[in-house]
Amino acid sequence: MNSGKKFSSSAIMTSIQDGGEEVEEGAIYHVTLKRVQIQQAANKGARWLGVEGDQLPPGHTVSQYETCKIRTIKAGTLEKLVENLLTAFGDNDFTYISIFLSTYRGFASTKEVLELLLDRYGNLETSNCEEDGSQNSSESKTVLRNAIASILRAWLDQCSEDFREPPNYPCLQKLLDYLKRIMPGSDTERRAQKLLEQFQKQEVKNENGFHSTLTFSLDEEEEMETGGPEEFSFFPEDLVAEQLTYMDAKLFKKVVPHHCLGCIWSRRDKKENKHLAPTIRATISQFNAVTKCVVSTILKGKELKTQQRAKIIEKWIHIAHECRILKNFSSLRAIVSALQSNSIYRLKKTWASVPKDRLLMFEELSDIFSDHDNYLTSRELLMKEGTSKFANLDSSVKENQKRTQRRLQLQKDMGVMQGTVPYLGTFLTDLTMLDTALQDCIEGGLINFEKRRREFEVIAQIKLLQSACNSYCMMPDQKFIRWFRRQRLLTEEESYGLSCEIEAAADTNTTSPKPRKSMVKRLSLLFLGADVITNSTPTKQQPKSTPSGSSGESMDSVSVSSCESNHSEGEEGCITPIDTPDEPQKKLSESSSSCSSIHSMDTSSSERRHMHNPDQHRR
Repeated sequence: MNSGKKFSSSAIMTSIQDGGEEVEEGAIYHVTLKRVQIQQAANKGARWLGVEGDQLPPGHTVSQYETCKIRTIKAGTLEKLVENLLTAFGDNDFTYISIFLSTYRGFASTKEVLELLLDRYGNLETSNCEEDGSQNSSESKTVLRNAIASILRAWLDQCSEDFREPPNYPCLQKLLDYLKRIMPGSDTERRAQKLLEQFQKQEVKNENGFHSTLTFSLDEEEEMETGGPEEFSFFPEDLVAEQLTYMDAKLFKKVVPHHCLGCIWSRRDKKENKHLAPTIRATISQFNAVTKCVVSTILKGKELKTQQRAKIIEKWIHIAHECRILKNFSSLRAIVSALQSNSIYRLKKTWASVPKDRLLMFEELSDIFSDHDNYLTSRELLMKEGTSKFANLDSSVKENQKRTQRRLQLQKDMGVMQGTVPYLGTFLTDLTMLDTALQDCIEGGLINFEKRRREFEVIAQIKLLQSACNSYCMMPDQKFIRWFRRQRLLTEEESYGLSCEIEAAADTNTTSPKPRKSMVKRLSLLFLGADVITNSTPTKQQPKSTPSGSSGESMDSVSVSSCESNHSEGEEGCITPIDTPDEPQKKLSESSSSCSSIHSMDTSSSERRHMHNPDQHRR
């Protein structure tokens, strides 16, 4: 929350100075002193200067320097943080409101915040403003009413899922009762009523056997027309990449950003939380489905000749490159991960039949997710292209580069725009590490709001990229989606068994995944150095994605579970056959390092999955 002197004249900031901290009951503020130059036109400022306006030339301006004190809340009680919502509105500090609404679930419930806002500060009928006199009372009530209405509108628009509490929707009903009494007929009341009707309509559909909206799967598509089975070879590479991007973008746009908070996502494995964060689980399921689809298409068909199987690998490399052009880093990473998996990279004879230029392309795509210097390449790439219209490719494969550049130029000429689908695991691990490294409360029991500001930096990135996803203009291809959904995905054991049947193991050293360091060791890295989140560098050495088998398995630095595993590893740092180097996301926000892998699809020990490789964020 910012507060300070307001100037009606033109103010030019000239210097900023740290003013230390101010402590008051229930809150700690950081103070910033800004020395500003006040400029006023002579005809408006003459009286203020003690001279007549006509004594100064027309258009003449006068200046004076003043110091403006701005307070930003660092920590406080829940009551103080909610109170600051109202003062922030008065100070036009809408950033504070956004930070609070995006992160408050880490320290309070929707019910608690709503009760404080409406019952303590929003009861205009018994407001203390009555003591100020009739005119002041009326003005104060209007200001307070506008502030509360604005906060509630932002809440309903940005975080509508907070009010999804079927079947009775107590918080939304409480809000509606308040609005009908205090602000009847207002736009805020209409929004709340519309949201309630929307929730109720969805529940009726669910009760009648329709697909539950809470699973957020791709089954929400229109009914697929029936038809004969298609083969993978039937689909062009660019169509496959486009359809994967269509599905990924659709799911990513539905992600509820605050579900990614470490304090929420870290509770996903508890039995009572099996329905927690459904939008994130849906993106993870899709990622795992793509990864397993790659493995299955390569390994199925034991009768295939080596050259034929090499053609399938080559096709997936092409598809990965098309995903790169479309800036779909989620499926790109899934494909690279699958090709680096234990059951695929060990196929030496098959990889030896893949053309060298395709191997070079695959290496370039794999390098995007290199864990070198805290996944610097992938983070810088997302920073550079996250909201840009087109990918910026720099390939050493000349023939491919020319063809790609021609296509991009054609798209630009046609006015086509692209969004960006990130690898969600980067954000999840950044937020998990922030939650682990920073305290919820400081001395005295005050809520550490500086932690929430850091978390919001990551949340803001997610929202920005979700908005950018609207630039995609794609239509579903029913034949491909039907084929994709009908794929029988192999387990880890099945994949490895088929791999050994196709090519007998010659060197056991080339097929054994490297062990990962424990979570304890990884977390301990956070506390080395001055900044608690500064140098949490990856603990593993990701091998080059060479299919030769020498180091083909790129292991996750921090994984929760295997995407193909049918057995429980017990500890979060389990071995996974399918790895994913980490994905693009630099410091659109500079927050945090990495922690447990993004996922654990099922909370049961028998079938747990993940999107592998957490990303680490340097601060």
